[in-house]
Amino acid sequence: MKRNLYIVALIVLTFFVISFLTNIIGPLVPDIIESFDLSLTLVALLPFAFFIAYGVMSIPAGILVEKYGEKKLMIVAFLISSIGATLLASFPGFATYLMSLFMIGTGMAILQVAINPLLRVAGGEANFAFNSVMAQLFFGLASFLSPLVYSYVVVNMADTSGEAGIFIDLLSSLVPPDLSWISLYWIFAIVSLLMVVIIGLTNFPAVELKDDEKVGALETHLELLKQPMVLLYFLGVFSYVGTEQGVSYWVSEFLQTYHNIDPQTQGANAISAFWGLMTAGTALGLVLLKFVDSRKVLIGFSIAAMISLAFGLFGSVEMALIGFPMVGFFASVMWSIIISLALNSVSSHHGSFSGILVSGIAGGAIVQLIVGWIGDNIGLRFGMLFLFIPLAYILSIGFWSKPLINNQTVSKKAD
Repeated sequence: MKRNLYIVALIVLTFFVISFLTNIIGPLVPDIIESFDLSLTLVALLPFAFFIAYGVMSIPAGILVEKYGEKKLMIVAFLISSIGATLLASFPGFATYLMSLFMIGTGMAILQVAINPLLRVAGGEANFAFNSVMAQLFFGLASFLSPLVYSYVVVNMADTSGEAGIFIDLLSSLVPPDLSWISLYWIFAIVSLLMVVIIGLTNFPAVELKDDEKVGALETHLELLKQPMVLLYFLGVFSYVGTEQGVSYWVSEFLQTYHNIDPQTQGANAISAFWGLMTAGTALGLVLLKFVDSRKVLIGFSIAAMISLAFGLFGSVEMALIGFPMVGFFASVMWSIIISLALNSVSSHHGSFSGILVSGIAGGAIVQLIVGWIGDNIGLRFGMLFLFIPLAYILSIGFWSKPLINNQTVSKKAD
């Protein structure tokens, strides 16, 4: 089949939008706590509402995509996202925020399931690995930019000189003066609607799923869940997302609490650096995996991430502003290595196994609740210490994993 570069570009744009909507919550945490007068446990319910949607929707989404096709489901996903964002923007409040984030999370879960097989078909199987990495780089770019957009919007909305511009003035007219951060959700609603229009006007190629990409029946999932290896890798994904979100979600509040850092400027910049270094680490990881066994890379990067987290939690303000972003750098390879080790450890039912693994994204919900609860009782620093547990589990994968196929390195290729 001829490559469809327009569809590839559309999928890359979709990855960008998914990331932009997903990873903005962290920079907002101090504002959310102040606006709604929340405890750390209650504010942790927000990522819970978002990421639990992945746990609930990932497998049903796969079934729906097979039945109705990628285009229809992508349109539905962005419509749900737009409605969710509009709900919060129109009726700001903690309860509507929970509903809004669950709806946005549902849309993002559907998109994650729909776009990967579409990317394989549109870009060609031979280019699938390259296109997947390119999509992840744009995913990282959006995560890097979203805190900067937040900082730009709220700082300029606070400017009373009248020189902020038409766009900022329009946003200011739509939200209460003390809830300027809510304006981001008007942006999300508009962006999601634009994606609906773009996708609706696009002719999609027919996607014929390989046997390994099909979701499979309930019996297949139950059969897989009886295998200890499947559960162990599910916990790996669970631990990774819990760690990634545990740092990016809480770092702004931590810096404000312990170092008196302004969350709307330096705090947002720290989170932006976290995602920016994660993107840079992804590029380095691609090179390393050509020369080193993926399990050894996972071990080395996991240890380095734990050291960086320790510097962030217990170091000076200067060390914290370096340590936390460096966790992102060293976490960059974890997702791809865990997923590849998992799929290379089973000989069949890869589509169903993928659905189970993606459900592990719910780790971003559960871990935040634990960190928030501990933070309310004995302090956020101790709450974030909990993140060493999922990091230690990720480290262990490098020792106990025994894939049927190892990643190909330069030396193995020469042999």
